[in-house]
Amino acid sequence: MNFRRRPLFQALLGAPALLSQQAHAQAGRKVIRSVPIGDLRAFDPIWTTTYLTRNHAYLVWDTLFALDAQNRPQPQMVEAWQVAADGLSWTFTLRAGLLWHDGAPVTPADCVASIRRWGQKDGMGRALAAVTAGLEVVDARTFRLKLSRPVGFVLDALGKIDSAVPFMMPERLARTDANTSITEVIGSGPFVFRKEEWVPGVKVVYDRFDRYVPRAEPPSQAAGGKVVKVDRVESLYTPDAATQMSGLLTGEFDILESPSPDLVEAMARNADVSVVANDPLGYQLFIALNQTVAPFDNIKARQALLHGIHQPDFMQAVVGTKTPWRECAAMFGCYGDEGPQFQEMGWPAYDPARAAVLLREAGYDGRPVVVMDPADNSSLHPPALVLADAMKKMGINVDLQVMDWSALVQRRASKAPPSQGGWNAFITNATITGIGNPLLNTFARTCADAWFGWACDARMAPLMEAWTYETDPTKRQEVLKRIERLHIEAVTLAPLGQYRSLIAYRKSLKGVIPGPALFYWNVEKA
Repeated sequence: MNFRRRPLFQALLGAPALLSQQAHAQAGRKVIRSVPIGDLRAFDPIWTTTYLTRNHAYLVWDTLFALDAQNRPQPQMVEAWQVAADGLSWTFTLRAGLLWHDGAPVTPADCVASIRRWGQKDGMGRALAAVTAGLEVVDARTFRLKLSRPVGFVLDALGKIDSAVPFMMPERLARTDANTSITEVIGSGPFVFRKEEWVPGVKVVYDRFDRYVPRAEPPSQAAGGKVVKVDRVESLYTPDAATQMSGLLTGEFDILESPSPDLVEAMARNADVSVVANDPLGYQLFIALNQTVAPFDNIKARQALLHGIHQPDFMQAVVGTKTPWRECAAMFGCYGDEGPQFQEMGWPAYDPARAAVLLREAGYDGRPVVVMDPADNSSLHPPALVLADAMKKMGINVDLQVMDWSALVQRRASKAPPSQGGWNAFITNATITGIGNPLLNTFARTCADAWFGWACDARMAPLMEAWTYETDPTKRQEVLKRIERLHIEAVTLAPLGQYRSLIAYRKSLKGVIPGPALFYWNVEKA
């Protein structure tokens, strides 16, 4: 598919004129015009783990707790909390004056329903739900969580920063089946979603919620005071990288959430533009493999893929040579002075010839292998091309199917045969903040709880449970490493290395907060 010939792109060619008209109509208002990482189609951050929806959700919804710049949970919607001496009863009191965007007050019943729905989908939420003996409203501002056994991750769970974030929703929305996406967007966060101005494939609009009461503390990552200093944020879907750069350099756009690696050097030379690594820890890149259909339903075919992967090829495709990256074989990331851990994880040597042998032993018959390529995603499109090339060197008949990221997000849920709208492989990523342990890492779940690709290894669940309830730090680390080695042995996914992602914005913006998501509070526009 050639994006330059799509009607959507033709419409976007008129974006400068459209923006000029908007600028004239909104004279005197401060508007941030951003280019998102993709076209927003799913509004529900509990139903989907895609970062595009998570970023949208941070504008609209709020959380009970949030992680500060040191990744410590801090109260957000909560004013105070108490823990019983036995650790089995947690009582939370909400801040006064919290309102939904439709004017209704936020109630404990809203929070109870929201926690229950999130606890059906998220890994850490499920772990908390498994030890929840009761969740009940106490009074007009208070609710209580009762546990069947004490655990040390209650605040970490309620304050987690990465998908799926436990955003609080009105009770009527939170009662929606967890496997059904909500379509009404009513939050209590610092911005209001303007559905009447939403143009699918073109723009998403958010206005400042004038009745939002921020906390008094200074902002710190997702925690602290969410003080909105602009009137509006317009998210303008622009799949062409050159158009993105041109718009940023001329001032038509204020910020690019995921600039093309090929163009960041040119943007950085402009005196009016800042190009920075916004996430302090960065991302891990992965190959997701559909393990319900051939050839990757056979472990030898998955092991063949490991023999054919050379991580530096993928890292250089994602960020080039100017941005920090490192090889890493570990499912939960590599930290500090840790090495890439290939030997520790049992990762086989790079050997495409050996990969070809294993494919034959797996019974691969030359059928087309569908690799989904999100051509509008500057972080995931280049490594998709590298993956296709690596597979061809192993002797795989690759069917590289080009689509936009939102279409990929929808298609990855399909278990149909690849020839009937399903898939075999795609590239994805996750923040290091969001994959650091078995409860946080969505990809680490298997069998009934597995993420897309539906990996299943019965040996995993007992280890995950052992890690969750182990209190000795040394023993816990030993269990974590066993889990990581098992993931590589079973090839549930294939880690491709980790890197610092970049954002690019006009220097007229001040106060951009570093974090694994892009936050629009605290940002001033000169």
